[in-house]
Amino acid sequence: MFTMSFNTFERSDRMAEEIILNDEEVQEIVKAIIEIYPESGTDLNYETNFQLLCAVILSAQTTDIAVNRVSPELFEKFPTPEKMADASLEDIREIIRSIGLSNNKSKYLKNMARALIENFDGEVPDNRKDLMSLPGVGRKTANVVLTNGFNMAAFAVDTHVKRVSRRLHFVPEDASIQEIERIMMDKLPENIWYQAHHSILLFGRHQCVARKHDHSECLERIKDALPENDTANAAFEKLR
Repeated sequence: MFTMSFNTFERSDRMAEEIILNDEEVQEIVKAIIEIYPESGTDLNYETNFQLLCAVILSAQTTDIAVNRVSPELFEKFPTPEKMADASLEDIREIIRSIGLSNNKSKYLKNMARALIENFDGEVPDNRKDLMSLPGVGRKTANVVLTNGFNMAAFAVDTHVKRVSRRLHFVPEDASIQEIERIMMDKLPENIWYQAHHSILLFGRHQCVARKHDHSECLERIKDALPENDTANAAFEKLR
C-alpha cells in the first residue's frame, strides 16, 4: 500500500506555493536593477586575456579589491603563461598570500599556465569547454572570461547572483548554479545577459547583501526604478 509521509506533503505544499516570476516580469525587475547599477565590465585589473583568467581564478571567495592589490606585482613578474609556468609555487604564493586560499590558488595558476602551453599553444581558449578543462576554472570563471575577454554573450552565476535570483523569485529556491544560468538565459534577451549578470551582482554585493538586512529597502529601490505598466506592477506584487 502506498503511503506518503507528512514531510512529503509539507514539501509538496511549499513547492505548490513557491512564486516564480514569468519571463516578462523577470525582465522588468532586471531592467530596474540595471538602472540602479548601470556599470558594466569587471572591476578586476588586467591587460591580457591570460591576466584576466588569472585574476578571475584569484577572485574566488575574495573581493576584486583584494585581487587588484596583489595582481600588479604578480603580472609584473609573471605576465605570460610561460613565465607563470616557470615560477615556483613559493614565489607565486608569497605574492598572493594576502588573499584567501592562496595555497590552492598558487597551484591553480601554475598548473593552468602549464596547461595553456601544453594544450593551447599558450593562448587562452575562446570556448567554455576548453576553458573548463583548465585547472582552477569552473563554469562561472569561464563565463566571466568569455564575456570580458571575448565579448561573448553569457550569464555568469556567482554567489551574489545566485542569492538575488532566488530571493527575487527569478528561479526556484533550490535551483542549482547551472539551473540558474539556464533559466536566466531563457528568460532574458541575449543582448542583456552580461549586463544583467553584472548589475545583479552589484545589487547583491551592495544592496541585497548576504548578511541580515532590511529587505524592504531593497524592494523600495527596485520599485523606484520600475516603469509604470501592468507587467512591472504584477512583478513587484510578487516580490512583496
